[in-house]
Amino acid sequence: MTCNPQLAEGWHGKLNLVYADRQGKTQLIYDRQQAPLKVQRPFYPEGEKVCHSVILHTAGGMVGGDRLSSNIHLQPQTQALITTAAASKIYRSNGLQARQSIEIQVDAGACLEWLPQETILFNDAIYRQDLRVKLATGGSWLGWEITRFGRSARGEKFLQGEWRSHTEIWQEGIPLWIDRQYLPGSEDIFHSPHALAGKPIVGSLVWVGGAVSAEIVEKTRNLWHGKGEAGVSRLQHGLLCRYRGASTSEVRNWFIDVWQMLRVSFLNRGNCIPRVWQV
Repeated sequence: MTCNPQLAEGWHGKLNLVYADRQGKTQLIYDRQQAPLKVQRPFYPEGEKVCHSVILHTAGGMVGGDRLSSNIHLQPQTQALITTAAASKIYRSNGLQARQSIEIQVDAGACLEWLPQETILFNDAIYRQDLRVKLATGGSWLGWEITRFGRSARGEKFLQGEWRSHTEIWQEGIPLWIDRQYLPGSEDIFHSPHALAGKPIVGSLVWVGGAVSAEIVEKTRNLWHGKGEAGVSRLQHGLLCRYRGASTSEVRNWFIDVWQMLRVSFLNRGNCIPRVWQV
């Protein structure tokens, strides 16, 4: 009998990306990829200043024992928008944890828009994601995370398994925003008003890069017209939006509206929806 060590230990995908400013154009000057992670060729739908990149997970999803490690560095004065080609799927676990670790460095005058498509946790999945962002003075970051617990269209709930999400944003050794979330799968947790309240989707959007006025907070709240629950908070150096509901399109539409408004207010950019979302 033969044993496939890849099946026993799981995939370990790696991605290392470095962006640099070359005479006003943001270029991806270094990309090292290890399957199942891959990055598509960069493109520039809104001019040379902003580099759009799409990350692919060629295995289609993660199982217990899989690991994904990404290291992304934006050198001074670079502007990048990174998204994913499709929703991330975390399959039922074999008892092992699937884990993703993302390290991001944003140098002075640089800005990263980190806009992955949603993550879908199958019932009985065990998953942890660690995202750590290091901002230089004058660097900025806007990112979101949308998670669906269970394949709702099939009537599936997240009643077994475990989800952990740890996000940290630091600037010159000072923590600007630390967010640690933990949700064990169970009937009680799924329906508890202090957890999912029967709603399968949660989302967070964070902007860190400058002081946000009360007017911007009010505009953000006025952009919300959904049926789920939504909240907006002003951070010391930015803005936080939270969502709990039952519709991926509802939270995506709100987050997109907020993102576009922040682009105009802080980044001097117009509307530009990544083409991979429109397929």
